[in-house]
Amino acid sequence: MQILLGILIPFFGTLLGSAMVFLMKDKMDKKVEKILLGFAAGVMIAASVWSLIIPSIGMAEEQGVVGWVPASIGFLLGILFLLILDSVIPHVHLESEEAEGIKSKLKKTTMMVFAVTLHNIPEGMAVGVTFAGALMGNVGITVAGAFALAVGIAIQNFPEGAIISMPLKSEGLSKSRAFLYGTLSGVVEPIGAIVTLLITEAITPILPYFLSFAAGAMMYVVVEELIPESQAGEHSNIGTIGVAIGFVIMMILDVALG
Repeated sequence: MQILLGILIPFFGTLLGSAMVFLMKDKMDKKVEKILLGFAAGVMIAASVWSLIIPSIGMAEEQGVVGWVPASIGFLLGILFLLILDSVIPHVHLESEEAEGIKSKLKKTTMMVFAVTLHNIPEGMAVGVTFAGALMGNVGITVAGAFALAVGIAIQNFPEGAIISMPLKSEGLSKSRAFLYGTLSGVVEPIGAIVTLLITEAITPILPYFLSFAAGAMMYVVVEELIPESQAGEHSNIGTIGVAIGFVIMMILDVALG
């Protein structure tokens, strides 16, 4: 029950953020959007390092393996995995009119949801693999540390939920449908967490690779989407401030609770 709650925490962040469509104006202020995007990037960078890569190195060394080998291989495979998904899944980013991935006749609103869903996949994987490590014990990951990661991702999912639901409303959807689509974009996280949890429990020896794999996948999202969008146009320094705040908050959560 405790693990299930931890897995669902990030999803609740998306749900609450999507609910902001009922409270906010038609369009989110650009400055607010930039700082929120930057904040999400900062959280994911810190989580990748403290919650995933460092435990990956420590776990590998305990197994008698050179620490940086699984961390490097897993990280690069995570980047490659998201690169392939990014090239295949039809999606469109918030500030773009041009669709990416395989050509399709899907509506823009659907492809906007796919864009957010795409980068929620590695977040779900990260939560699942850290809880798997915590359950195994003696691998440098505690249940409190896994919960810290889940809470950190939930915090950054809150603004992400608002960032996706508000533009959907601006595209002509009703508030209730925009809320529903925003919420559905986060469903992939608990699903990804459960699948990853089940897989990693069955193949313990390669858990260090899974940890760094999730880190690489998250870093792809940060570099490919979050930072470019937070830096586009005017007031790019606001996005930078958001990155700093998100990084520090996630770092404190991980160090204090991990």
